[in-house]
Amino acid sequence: MTTKLFGAPVQRREDPRLVTGGGRYLDDLGHTAYEAAFVRSPHAHARITDIDVSDALDTPGLIGIWTHEDLEGQVGECLPLLIPHPALTAPRTGYALAKDTVNHVGEAIVLVVAEDRYTAEDAVARIRVDYDFLPAVVGLENARAATDLVHVDAPGNVSAHMVQEVGDVDAAMGGAPRRLKLDLSIERSACTPMEGKGVYAVWDSDAEHLTIWSSTQTSTGVRAAVAARLGLPLAKVDCIAPDVGGGFGVKIMHPWPEEVLIPWAARLLGHPVKWTEDRREHFISSAHERGQLQEVEVGFDDEGRILALDVKFWHDNGAYTPYGIIVPIITSTQLLGPYKPGTYRVEFWSLYTNTVLVTPYRGAGRPQGCFAMERTMDAIADELGLDRAEVRSRNFILPEEMPYDHGLMFQDGRPLKYDSGDFPASLAKLKALVGWDDFAGYRAQAEAEGRRVGLGIGCYVEGTGVGPYEGAHIVIETSGRVNVATGLTTQGQGHQTAFAQIVADELGVPLESVYVTTGDTRRMPYAVGTFASRAAVMSGNAIALAARAVRAKAIKIAADALEAAEEDLEIVDGIISVKGMPDARMPIGTTAVLSNPLRYAFDEAAKAATQFAGTFDPDKPPVADDEEPGLEGKDFYSPTQATFANGMHAAIVETDPVTAEIRILRYCVIHDCGTMVNPMIVEGQVHGGVAQGVGGALYERMVYDESGQLLNASFMDFLIPYATEVPHVEADHLETPSPLNPLGIKGAGEAGCIPVTAVIASAIEDAEGFPITAMPISPVELWELRQRHERGELPSLRRRATAG
Repeated sequence: MTTKLFGAPVQRREDPRLVTGGGRYLDDLGHTAYEAAFVRSPHAHARITDIDVSDALDTPGLIGIWTHEDLEGQVGECLPLLIPHPALTAPRTGYALAKDTVNHVGEAIVLVVAEDRYTAEDAVARIRVDYDFLPAVVGLENARAATDLVHVDAPGNVSAHMVQEVGDVDAAMGGAPRRLKLDLSIERSACTPMEGKGVYAVWDSDAEHLTIWSSTQTSTGVRAAVAARLGLPLAKVDCIAPDVGGGFGVKIMHPWPEEVLIPWAARLLGHPVKWTEDRREHFISSAHERGQLQEVEVGFDDEGRILALDVKFWHDNGAYTPYGIIVPIITSTQLLGPYKPGTYRVEFWSLYTNTVLVTPYRGAGRPQGCFAMERTMDAIADELGLDRAEVRSRNFILPEEMPYDHGLMFQDGRPLKYDSGDFPASLAKLKALVGWDDFAGYRAQAEAEGRRVGLGIGCYVEGTGVGPYEGAHIVIETSGRVNVATGLTTQGQGHQTAFAQIVADELGVPLESVYVTTGDTRRMPYAVGTFASRAAVMSGNAIALAARAVRAKAIKIAADALEAAEEDLEIVDGIISVKGMPDARMPIGTTAVLSNPLRYAFDEAAKAATQFAGTFDPDKPPVADDEEPGLEGKDFYSPTQATFANGMHAAIVETDPVTAEIRILRYCVIHDCGTMVNPMIVEGQVHGGVAQGVGGALYERMVYDESGQLLNASFMDFLIPYATEVPHVEADHLETPSPLNPLGIKGAGEAGCIPVTAVIASAIEDAEGFPITAMPISPVELWELRQRHERGELPSLRRRATAG
């Protein structure tokens, strides 16, 4: 029998090519293309009073210079609002090139195209832009005060205001035996993938066809947006995502100004044009995320069970809202995690600031929500002097309560209804893995050695696999090669391996025979994109369905050829045979031959399908009315709702008594993403997510001054964790399959980073003995908190709420 591949830790097939320099990234393409550069605003808020390009016109090698007034038709209109929402009452999007006003440092004002990037940069340096300065609104406190406005027609700097409530929160809060209030904050951070954005476009004037290569998470989205902006038929535009060096959310935003302007310039000039983003450009003009202020009030009983939860938060959406309010909606709904509050009300305001726009970053609002909920759980435990894990356990949704409907609307406009999960089992596994019940002894030993240690915990639920759909197309060639195409894109997740595992198992063919293509609209024009941990759920199930259709056709053809009943056939290692009759067999490639009646013989295999080969019934048409030639199949998977993965993390940290340096000693993860296609890939996703979460908890923040200047727009100043700062991750898994899709899959891509900030805050708090309410936290900030605690300005924890 063929070795079962679904669920096996198969080595990633794409890695040898990538690690030996065989990758083809955006900047590896288009070596003869013209190259673009941009004049970007050095000011956060100003009117443009004049643009003088005269000094740049004699730059050797210059091809062209364009400002907003040169942009025709829809190219010159506001960029689209991708995800409208009724609560988004004052949406604002920018222009491909700033029209009259700039609203953040880094906003594009002038496009320059030259024979090479060096020449384009020289021309950019010679262009003078005059400004009339306006007050800059920086930070959520200033945005809330609304003394100045980012957009004069957005009162109070409010882009959106939304409330969801389940039950009578005021009555439940008023009747609760105990109440607590927390003020929390998380600072702004950013994706910072290794490869920035990039676009390369070629216009074929004879065919009137535009081909775009973009370092994107949605090639179909870029294709549709560019076709609309340039007034081209969709059939005359293709977009291909080459190898993409990381995305993490910033590349799901589309179209970026450059994704409109570079194809526009290529068509205008009749010559290929390319732009690749440099690191400073990425810091000051690509999307950020995370920044929120939160107010939590919770009512609970003497056992720690939540009776009422009332949350208000203010979300920094930057200067524009092209991606709508997906991030704060996710925060507001995913905040609940694995718990069932008696009543719940959440209200948020999404506010404009004169800073880079905010779109999803790995986790997409969930880390903020998890921080609010988990800090609340720790506060309840401290108030009651209870074990923190026990308080969580008392509030869990139980397995027998699944599916569990929270009564809220999720980011996809559908009910927030958990499909599966066993939270008590996950907690038991986590406690055993980290040694929760033995930690008191470990702490005592550390204190005897003059060391200060703490144990933290965080639980989360992650909505994954949101719709509306994904599709797959599978073709088996006469050689037995299996070509698989799906429209979503790849940024390093291991799709070529995991998807091939699904196909190999469904078809009964060797893994080596399966070849997967992603993110190429020429191969699969209908797709949505890679985000929200949806690839395995959406494309994985679409691929399985398509493979089943292909298998059924192959079996039918083989049954006719072998004169056997379909139910008596099996496919093993690419060979179709009659069960129990090893000589009655044929390669699956032969059924591909027989599926396509031919007039001409191109090779030896094709001879078997020609009109005189004697393989067809003369009384029947070569292709039946209800069939198509070829051994191929296409199918789509469209879910009724999202699936909900979950997990729990715990960490042991040490805080230096003198320097306040924070060191992670152990990091433990229990993860449940339903049925795992490839456990090794899942674990790799978790490890990568934890690394990003550690960055968000201890190092990474976007620091703006009062005038809106980003002060740390380089990797010299924007700190990221090195290998020395990323802890060894100890992981275990629980598999509670989703009942919503054929494969039982739930997503895994974002899980690793969601609870890390909450876990590290919990551990530091446990080590230090006073509340931690703002993240990320640096040694300097921790040292200052110690001083405040010593002065009596910060309360002490009632007791370290760990076991024992």
